[in-house]
Amino acid sequence: MKVLQSMSKTILITGASSGFGRDTAETLFRAGHTVYASMRGTLGKNREAAEGLRKLGLMTVELDVSDDASVEAGIKKVLAEAGKIDVLINNAGIGSAGVTEAFTPEQAKVVFETNVVGLLRVNRAVLPSMRENRDGLIINIGSVLGRVTFPFFGIYGASKFAVEALTDSLRYEVSQLGVEVVEVQPSAYPTNFLTSIQMPAGTEVTKSYGEVGQIPDAMFKAFMSKFEGKDAPNPHDVAEAIAKLVGQPKGSRATRTVVGASFGSDQANQDVAPVQAKVVESLGLSHLEKIA
Repeated sequence: MKVLQSMSKTILITGASSGFGRDTAETLFRAGHTVYASMRGTLGKNREAAEGLRKLGLMTVELDVSDDASVEAGIKKVLAEAGKIDVLINNAGIGSAGVTEAFTPEQAKVVFETNVVGLLRVNRAVLPSMRENRDGLIINIGSVLGRVTFPFFGIYGASKFAVEALTDSLRYEVSQLGVEVVEVQPSAYPTNFLTSIQMPAGTEVTKSYGEVGQIPDAMFKAFMSKFEGKDAPNPHDVAEAIAKLVGQPKGSRATRTVVGASFGSDQANQDVAPVQAKVVESLGLSHLEKIA
């Protein structure tokens, strides 16, 4: 038991009410970690999810990544109870698919507010304590669509491309302060993520695209039938990949981990890495590549 305690970490995960988030929270808890599963609406729409996690022995925290006060209060609560956060998993996100022109700017703002600004908000709340301890791991959940682009996923993809830039920039900036930042890039999996996806408000615009406007629905049907087949990808792959990263020694973790059908994003990662290293070198900042 002592061995486990020394390796046991305090982990905070956002968007843990369902899907990858919930599975990851439960997986890490079973591996012997202290897990704070955060979500919005712990007393409202996600009440049952929160109660279910608490019954298993996990802690739950009210935390809405799109709300400054909620994020600050949630992180404060965890730090007050646990004393530190060893690992932060930025998993909260919203999907979006359809004819790009048919989305309103307001709809796009919702996606960015959650997937990009929300991630930044949580990182800002957690980093001071990690910097103080000169230790910590941040795992941002990106997407293969942050490296390659599917037609009709422009807004979602744009938000995930933004996560790539944020991840790299943060990774360099905090490496000398003892904090490690990595990313997991899942592919499409059968989770309720697809059922709660944002659809474009401009139905007339979609109609005016004729046959092209019907492609997103056809893509959905194809995904859904694949997900219902016997060769459906297993969403648990993502939890496993995250748990593996958590268990690895500091400084040995891959910067990016693709999980599932890569659509060439693993190749893109490989091709971009040396280019990115050269960029940092040309700025005279190569020392930021390695964690202190």
